[in-house]
Amino acid sequence: MTRKVAFEREVVSFARLEELPEEAATDKQTFEKRGVRSGLYFSIAAMRSTDYSLGVTSASNDRTCPEEYIPRLRLLGELFVNAVERSRGELALRERMDEIERLKLQLEKENLYLREEIKTVQGFEKIIGKSEKLQYILFRVKEVAPTDATVLILGETGTGKGLVAHAIHEMSARKDRPMITVNCAALPGNLIESELFGREKGAFTGAHAKQVGRFEVADGGTIFLDEIGEMPLELQGKLLRVLEEGEFERLGSPKTLKVNVRVIASTNRDLEGEVKSKRFREDLYYRLNVFPVSIPPLRMRAEDIPQLVSHFVDKYARKFGRKYETVPKSMMKALQEHPWPGNVRELEHVIERAVITSPGPVLRLVETLESKPGALADGPAKGLEAMERDHILKILQETGWKIEGEGAAASILGLHPNTLRSRIKKLGIKRS
Repeated sequence: MTRKVAFEREVVSFARLEELPEEAATDKQTFEKRGVRSGLYFSIAAMRSTDYSLGVTSASNDRTCPEEYIPRLRLLGELFVNAVERSRGELALRERMDEIERLKLQLEKENLYLREEIKTVQGFEKIIGKSEKLQYILFRVKEVAPTDATVLILGETGTGKGLVAHAIHEMSARKDRPMITVNCAALPGNLIESELFGREKGAFTGAHAKQVGRFEVADGGTIFLDEIGEMPLELQGKLLRVLEEGEFERLGSPKTLKVNVRVIASTNRDLEGEVKSKRFREDLYYRLNVFPVSIPPLRMRAEDIPQLVSHFVDKYARKFGRKYETVPKSMMKALQEHPWPGNVRELEHVIERAVITSPGPVLRLVETLESKPGALADGPAKGLEAMERDHILKILQETGWKIEGEGAAASILGLHPNTLRSRIKKLGIKRS
């Protein structure tokens, strides 16, 4: 009966079930179960489809439908079916418009983040140094870059973890897609979720517009979660789900989004210790620690300092219009013997200040640098932590204990203000 109505466009009418032909035995059984005694079935032409049929049945008595009723019933059916088709079309159009809006927002965000990345990468076109320790890091980068494995970069602040992350991305198959950087230490805890996963308009007080999250923007590319150890514990489960399943929801939306993103994370914390202290999820740690890359601090590769100094002198000499014939050996010796708690970033800031205050042709330091343990001319050698404490205290005193802002201690040391506060607390530094 279905074939006759839907495909052959016939009208099927029966006053009693006994009138149904033998080939409609299955339909007859169905009608008997439902208590149907008579009925009328016919096809309906819709705007986008003809795969509709309308049935009118009676369960109270045997009834014959007059032929003049059929055009009227068909008209009612067509009105109903076309309304359904129109509603479906409007729904599909809304979904397409939403997708266009999502892609538009994603492109806008992608362009914004790419501009930020260009600013970040300027001056760091390559990893500088020839020490064995650094060459081993580059070997590890070449090993993992062509894969899609999650990478955890370990190292102190200022060692160049971001530069290593960029190198991995640039040597991967995703290099033509964006690499989106998220500094987990710089984002307030109440905003990091919407930054990572996005939000719908009205998701919370102050959410006046829809926002595409950074995981969405990084779809097809790489996301670099810098200082992952600072991520709030309550968000770590949601991050784990993205790592394992590639799924998440925007804040204020029940719709599940899927992304294909490579994750590179970095931290200056001891994550194993954080796991033991219940401040970091154990399952997330193991999911991130697929391929760890440990970057040695600058004090452990002092042989790279001359090359780094040459690079930074050239960079800032061009910037400030200076020319230098030489860097004194005594200055280079002092630079190589300094413990550099702020690592390469601190070295760069020291060289920048030296260029600003040295008209040339000889580069001069504007500050006195402390030596590493064992390099002092007299007196007992201090432990590294004690030297770091003294150095940070000296900078704090020189800046009037100003931690954040231009010319403040964090800027001079090349540290994030939150990292400096953490070091001050850990080292027991107090203002006298």
